[in-house]
Amino acid sequence: MVSAEAARNIVGIIGNVISFGLFLSPCPTFYKIIKNKSVEEFKEDPYLATVLNCIFWILYGMPFVHPDSTLVVTINSVGLVLELIYLTIFFIYAPKKGRKKVMLCLLLEVIFTTVVATGVLLGLKTFTKRSLAFGVICDVFNIIMYASPLTVMKKVITTKSVKYMPFTLSLAGFLNACIWTAYALIKFDIYILISNGLGSLFGAAQLILYACYFRSQPAEVADEDVKKTSRPEIQLSRSNIV
Repeated sequence: MVSAEAARNIVGIIGNVISFGLFLSPCPTFYKIIKNKSVEEFKEDPYLATVLNCIFWILYGMPFVHPDSTLVVTINSVGLVLELIYLTIFFIYAPKKGRKKVMLCLLLEVIFTTVVATGVLLGLKTFTKRSLAFGVICDVFNIIMYASPLTVMKKVITTKSVKYMPFTLSLAGFLNACIWTAYALIKFDIYILISNGLGSLFGAAQLILYACYFRSQPAEVADEDVKKTSRPEIQLSRSNIV
């Protein structure tokens, strides 16, 4: 009979593998940026948001905040390194305005993280209170990122085409949310459960929408905004880890 702790570790390892795949999903985007020596219309926002998300999940999983969360720390540490690599590539090939934005946002993120972490760690002395503080912050960021494809879903309904919602990415996001939901349920963790439970619902909605429209003929779309926004939507980091 497999113990609950062993089952949780197995599920967590599977979650790490799926999450790692999601962290690698922007690679084709950055290969294109390097090849063309230009960021074109791609946006840095998803990667900046994911950096902050990873940092707070790492803090959440630390032994002095929420013990027995090693797998949460490992995958988000890997994710943080990858996101910083992506931002470095973006910085190299972005115009001057884009470079300034990356540097300013990263500086603000460092200041924000330092202030919050210092306040929580010095002001709250118990694991429960620290877990609550970091857990709420992590859930907010995770829910925002899980909800980000809702704009793409609207476009699918409007154009009657799934061109802007890649199936593999939607499926991987759904599986990622489900596996981390299971991880949270085995040894109950309300903070991991909330965001990933909602992520599972958002992911299921995307797959249902895909099933409804993948055979449909796309509607004629004359709006230039659709063309201008399509690529940034495709390249969303989707690194909604844990």
